[in-house]
Amino acid sequence: MDAKQILHEIAGQAAVCTRCELHFSRKKAVPGEGPATAEIMLIGEGPGFYENEQGRPFVGAAGKYLDELLEKGGLKRSDVFITNVVKCRPPSNRDPQPDELAACAGFLDRQIEAIDPRIIITLGRYSMAKFIPNVKISEVHGQPFWHRGRMIVPMFHPAAALHQPSLKTGVERDFARLGELIQQARQSVRAGAQKAEAVASEQEDGSETDQPTQLSLF
Repeated sequence: MDAKQILHEIAGQAAVCTRCELHFSRKKAVPGEGPATAEIMLIGEGPGFYENEQGRPFVGAAGKYLDELLEKGGLKRSDVFITNVVKCRPPSNRDPQPDELAACAGFLDRQIEAIDPRIIITLGRYSMAKFIPNVKISEVHGQPFWHRGRMIVPMFHPAAALHQPSLKTGVERDFARLGELIQQARQSVRAGAQKAEAVASEQEDGSETDQPTQLSLF
């Protein structure tokens, strides 16, 4: 199967998934949308009320703000693939729980493998933690990391900026630098992969590492 077919299969499986309790309140699963060959993948936390109604990611107020943020980085929604770490809405928009994250991890991993994006932008701490654990988003937002040959850029979730206006300036500044980061990723993906492999080879037990390598912005 090609990437488009794989994504279609994942969407069908997510729509009928019963691996965790989120399916009890699900109206529509929200597997994600965007080009199967997208260079950039955005990963949020979980669907909200409007997403649960429509089966599409980021269609509420946070989604409209995300569209504006992408424009600041020289991108359009149609340029990127957008999804979440969980594909069904957590009740009352609460944080996803560990068992729910685990239940959906296979879907997300297969999406990443099929799309093979050059850059992953994480929106919020739960998606960030999948790639860059044990850090505070307030300390690393907007800073690029290499993880298994891909650039990972942690960002605040757009909803956080809507709820905390003090974050908006920083969020908009981070997204405005996306063009710069995209160029850096295109130029440095090979060097980043080699650096990640070097870090892995230094592990005393010889096992594969998931530790990200932070990049300089300059």
